[in-house]
Amino acid sequence: MEVIFLGTGTSQGVPMIACNCAVCASADPRNRRSRPSIHVVMDGLHVQVDAAPEFRLQCLRERIEWLDVFILTHGHADHIAGMDDLRRFCDLHGGQALTVYTTDEGMARVLAMFPYAIAERPVAKGYAAFKLVDLPPVLDLPQGTIRSTLLPHGGLNTLGLIFHERSSGRKFVYYTDCKRVPREAVELARGADAVVLDGLRPLPHPSHMSIEEALAVAREIGAPATWLTHLTHLNDHAELAAALPPGVAPAYDGLRLKL
Repeated sequence: MEVIFLGTGTSQGVPMIACNCAVCASADPRNRRSRPSIHVVMDGLHVQVDAAPEFRLQCLRERIEWLDVFILTHGHADHIAGMDDLRRFCDLHGGQALTVYTTDEGMARVLAMFPYAIAERPVAKGYAAFKLVDLPPVLDLPQGTIRSTLLPHGGLNTLGLIFHERSSGRKFVYYTDCKRVPREAVELARGADAVVLDGLRPLPHPSHMSIEEALAVAREIGAPATWLTHLTHLNDHAELAAALPPGVAPAYDGLRLKL
């Protein structure tokens, strides 16, 4: 299994508009964070999770040239605004609609933002078309399974995802955009080879976990490797990496995990 971090920043991105703080002005490329999404490859199956505003640029940077499955964790702008650029993958699929797995909230947001794309086929070559489907608790595929669990994120729930590759037995967990990780989600994550957790900033936040809250969840899950994502400009990469306990590290755009 391979995991590619396309983006690891917040809804404002880093550098942030009109900010000259040390992190926003940093020359360290790991402090340049586009909005969050990942690309997971399980035995050749390409799964894209979310489409940030920079999705097209992320795909070009990381040479993402195919996808089989698209999952939208929730309908906030930093996760959905790049979905129009999925049009190229509709072309690569021979003009077929892409299945979009999400929640009821996610479907409502896609319908509101991309009404022209809800069709069995694109209206013309080069256009997007989406088939909206509820992500089941277990999506069973020939290459493995993708389990889902709901995570509280302010006034809505976002999808937490557990990937299990059939051939290798490797397990990967992606819990972004959440204020806490319920007991059921902790249990589903146990035994993972790597876990990604929302770790917004050192300060508390009403709808995201702080660094300390994320570390508490990491200890509960007990994975050998935990990565923090959705990082703000309050987190300098090198300083945060040096302060974190063994087995926990800040993610960065372009990071690739081979599990």
